[in-house]
Amino acid sequence: MDKLAALEVFVHVVEAGSFAKAAERLKLSTSAASRHVADLEAQLGTRLLNRTTRRVSLTEVGRGFYERAVQIRADLEEAEQEATRAAIVPRGTIKLTTSGVFGVRHLAPAIAAFLAQHPEVSFDVSLSERVIDLVEEGFDLAIRIGTTGSSNLVARRLGETRLVPCAAPSYLASRGAPKTPEELASHNCFTYEYLAPRNLWRFRDGSGKERAVRVRGNLHSNNGDFVAEAAAHGAGIVFEPAFIVGPFVRAGRLVPLLQDFEPAPVPIYAVYPSRKHLSAKVRLFVDFLVATYAEARDWSL
Repeated sequence: MDKLAALEVFVHVVEAGSFAKAAERLKLSTSAASRHVADLEAQLGTRLLNRTTRRVSLTEVGRGFYERAVQIRADLEEAEQEATRAAIVPRGTIKLTTSGVFGVRHLAPAIAAFLAQHPEVSFDVSLSERVIDLVEEGFDLAIRIGTTGSSNLVARRLGETRLVPCAAPSYLASRGAPKTPEELASHNCFTYEYLAPRNLWRFRDGSGKERAVRVRGNLHSNNGDFVAEAAAHGAGIVFEPAFIVGPFVRAGRLVPLLQDFEPAPVPIYAVYPSRKHLSAKVRLFVDFLVATYAEARDWSL
C-alpha cells in the first residue's frame, strides 16, 4: 500500500464529503478511492469513516487522524519546496483579528507596507475587542495585547507597551493631580475592560516595590478610545496603554500622571493556532511585524 497516496485520498474524501466527489477530483474510479481508504483503515486497525449511501463522516479516531494528515500533507509540500530551493512566494489571504485601536493606529500601516512588498497576499481583518476563538472562527492570526488567550495557541512576542495614567488639564485644575498611587483611591477613575483586574491599578516605585491601589469611578468600557475621549473632556482619570492615550497626550488633551511610578510593561503578541501548520504567508508576515515593531518603545507617547 502506498501510504502517502492513501493519505491523500483520505483527506480528499473528508473534504469532499463523498468517495465519488473525491475520486472525480483525483481522477480515480470510486472503487479505487474506496480501496485506498479501506487499505489505510486495515493498516491502522481502526475505522476512520462512517459510510452511508449518501455521505461519509469522520469517526472520533478519524477526526484526529484527519487533522494530523492535513498537517503532514502541508509539511510535505513545504519540504518539497525547500528541497528544490524553490522561491516560496507568499500568496493567498491572511484572516487576522486584533483590537480596534491598535489595528487602526499600528497594524494598518504595517499591513500597507507588507502589501507593497507582497502584492499576491491579501488580508481579511476583523477588529474586535473580544478574544476570538481562532480555530473555531477560522482565523490564521491574532495580534493581542497583554494576553495570548488559550494555552493551546502559539504566541510570538512582538514587543511591549506600557500603561499610562492620564487626566485632562481641566480635571487636574479642579481636583488636583495625585502625587502617589494611593491618592488615586479618592479620584474618579475610569476603568477599561481589558486591564485585569480592572479595578486594581499596579505601579512600581523607584526601589522596585509594587504599589497597588483599588480604584473606582463612574465609567467603564471595553473600548479604550471611548474611555480616553471621555477623560479628555475632564470627567476622570484613565489608565491605559500608551498606544491608546498617546495621541491625546501629544495633542495636550491628556496629561500623564505619576511619572515617578512605573507600571509593569504589557506584552504584545502574534498568536496563531499551530507552529507546524503555519503557512509561508503567515510566517513571513509575523517576521515582518517583529522587524517593524522592533523600534517601537513607547507606541506614540
